[in-house]
Amino acid sequence: MVHPARLPPTTSPLRNSPRASQEKSSPRYLADPILPWLRSIRKAFDDFRRDPDGTTAAPFKNLLEDCINNFADDKRYRNDVRFLKIWILYGDAIQDFKRVFEMLEVKGICQTHSLLYESYALFHAYKGNLLAAHDAYHLGLSRIAEPPDRLKKMHNLFLEINQNARPDPKIDMTGFSRQEPNYIDPWSASTISNLLKRMDLDIKKYNGYYRSSKIYSGKVSLTSLQNSSRNKIVELGNSKYQIRGCSGLGGFAQVYKAYIDSNPDDVVALKIQKPAYPWEFYMYRQLDKRVSDVERPCFGFAHKVHIFSDLSVLVCDYFSHGTLQDAINSHLVMQKPMEEVLCIYYTIELLRMLEILHSVGIIHGDFKPDNLLVRYAREDLSEDTFNSRPGPWRDQGLCLVDWGRGIDLSLFPAGIEFHGDCRTSGFRCVEMQENRTWTYQVDTYGLCVIVHMMLHGSYMTVEKKVNPDGSHHYQPKSPLKRYWNVALWKNLFSGLLNIQSNDSDVPLLQSLRRSFEEYIGSNPQLINKLKHLLVKQKASLCSA
Repeated sequence: MVHPARLPPTTSPLRNSPRASQEKSSPRYLADPILPWLRSIRKAFDDFRRDPDGTTAAPFKNLLEDCINNFADDKRYRNDVRFLKIWILYGDAIQDFKRVFEMLEVKGICQTHSLLYESYALFHAYKGNLLAAHDAYHLGLSRIAEPPDRLKKMHNLFLEINQNARPDPKIDMTGFSRQEPNYIDPWSASTISNLLKRMDLDIKKYNGYYRSSKIYSGKVSLTSLQNSSRNKIVELGNSKYQIRGCSGLGGFAQVYKAYIDSNPDDVVALKIQKPAYPWEFYMYRQLDKRVSDVERPCFGFAHKVHIFSDLSVLVCDYFSHGTLQDAINSHLVMQKPMEEVLCIYYTIELLRMLEILHSVGIIHGDFKPDNLLVRYAREDLSEDTFNSRPGPWRDQGLCLVDWGRGIDLSLFPAGIEFHGDCRTSGFRCVEMQENRTWTYQVDTYGLCVIVHMMLHGSYMTVEKKVNPDGSHHYQPKSPLKRYWNVALWKNLFSGLLNIQSNDSDVPLLQSLRRSFEEYIGSNPQLINKLKHLLVKQKASLCSA
C-alpha cells in the first residue's frame, strides 16, 4: 500500500463537477467536507458491484485512494467510523488489509472502533490464518473497542465455528499448546511469552515504555545495588535517580526508594527485575484503561518502564507507610489481635478492590498483605461521611501493587479455566491444593487468608465438610470468637471459599461488602472507634 501522502493525483468523480462545486461552498460541506466524497464513493461502489467486466474497479480504487489522501491527517475524522469504512473498502480493493491496518495504527485512526478489529480478523480468516484472526479479535478486546458486546459476540462465534471445524484438540486458538481444552497455565513462561508477542505492537505505543535491544550499561550496576552505599545515582533515559535505600528484595526483583534528580519531594520506587519482565507494565496500563479515575489510586501507578536485554526497571509510586502485613505484625508484636472494627474496615477495602478488578476482567494473582500498601488521608476523617466515602475516606485505605502475576482475562477465550500453582505458601487456593482448575479463586482465597491473619494472627487452614445432601463445603479450621460478629465472618468465608470456577464472583463480593458497610455504617460509635484506631496505627507504623 502506498503511503497516502505519496499517492499520485487521481481523477476523482468529485473534481470539476458542477454538483461538487456547489457542495464545496455549502455550509454543510464546510462543516463536514467528507460528505460529498461519501456520496461519490457510494455511487462508485454501486457501479462496481453491477459491473460484470470489472472496468470500474480501477476508478473505484483511485477514488478511495484520493479520499484517503485528502483526509488521512484530518483530526476531524480520526474517530469517524465513516472514514474507517472507506479504509476497509480500500483494503478490500487492494486485497491487502494488513497494510491498511498498519497505516491506521500509525495514524491512530479509529483505534477504539470494534469494526476495525472485526474486519481485520475476517481478512485473516479469509486467508486461512486463524491464529492471526484470533489475535485481531483479542487486540480489539484488550483495547476495549466499542461496542464491546458485538466484538465479544463475533469472537465467540469465530471460536465456536473453528473449534467445531478442527479435529485436533491440542491446538488452541490462543496459540497455546494444551492437553485439555480451555485449561491454561497463565503464569508459564510460554504463556507470558506468547501474550507479549501478540501485544508487542500495542505495548510499544504505551506512554512511558522504553526499550533497548542492548544490555544495561550504566555506570552503576543495578544488580548489585543492595551491596552499594546509598545516594548512588542511576541514569535512565533523561532522568537521574538517587538511590535512598532498599524497600524489598525477592527472588527475581529488588525495589529501591529513589529521589528523582535528587529532589526529596519527588520520590519513586524503582523495581529492578532480571531477566526483563515487561508484563507488569502492561498490567498497569490495563488498569489505567479500565479502572475509573476515582478508584484508580487503589491499584498503584507505573510511570515508566525501561526494558533492556538483560533486565528491566519499572518506575512506580512510592508509599512510605508500610504494608498491611506491617500493620498485622505490629499487633502480633504487642500480643494483641487487631481490633474487629479495624478488621472489618480493611475487609471492606479488600472486597471493593476485587469487586472492581474482577468486574473489568482483571485478576491480581498474588493477593497477599505484603502487596497491599497502607494509605492514610491527609485531612481528618469524619464520622458523618463514612458511608458516602468522600475525599478523606477515599484517600484512606489500601493500595494493591506488584502486578507481575496479573491476569488479563480479555486475552483468553470466554469461560477459560486456569491450571497452575502460585507456589506461595499459605496462599494456594483449594483448587490448587486439589489440582483442580480455577479462575477468580486465586484472589478470593487470598482475601480469606488476609482476613484470617487479621482476625487470628495466623495463616488459614481449611477443612472439607460434608453437607447433609452428600455435597461438601470448605471452611476455616480456626473457630470464630463468640464476641465477634459471627454471622458476617461466617458468610464471608462460606461464600468465598466455595465459588465455582466459571461463576462471576462480582455479585457475591458486592453483597458481602455492603453487609460489612451496613454493619459499621449504622453505628457512629464504631466509626469513631475506627477513626481513632487508624490514627493510632499511623503513628505506630510511621515512627517504626
